[in-house]
Amino acid sequence: MKKIICVIVSLFLFTVLMLLAFFIAAPMVNDRRAKETADKLADLPLPDKTEYIEQVYKAGKLVGNGNGMQYFGAILIKSELSSDELQEYYLKFSANDGECVVEPQVSAEIRIIEHAELRFSTDIQGSQYYMVYSWGDNPTIFHSFDLRGH
Repeated sequence: MKKIICVIVSLFLFTVLMLLAFFIAAPMVNDRRAKETADKLADLPLPDKTEYIEQVYKAGKLVGNGNGMQYFGAILIKSELSSDELQEYYLKFSANDGECVVEPQVSAEIRIIEHAELRFSTDIQGSQYYMVYSWGDNPTIFHSFDLRGH
């Protein structure tokens, strides 16, 4: 009888530890996925007359209502090209509407993010700065165990 109780307690503790491991690992996995989203943008070739400045990323419930994890990655560039020229350039790297979106950047704050603070570290002055951003995804189960998505 003692062996049965010991096995049941061991199975219970193992199950609890596995659940805790998911809750601990989920933020790390999701942050890595957001970083990969930004890295993909940083790895794209730059158009002429454009320089790469920096990249940022964030995972969590970032925009909209309800529950759900979102993965945001962005790069800051400085370019002599117009917003329309840049959008046309990056369009060829975009598989959907949420990828490689170009917006003028007038401050360090990223205003598209509603439920968290995200900023570039660069002091942005002038009208030649642009943010190129993408929304990533994570087809694993870890999005369900990250409390930042709820």
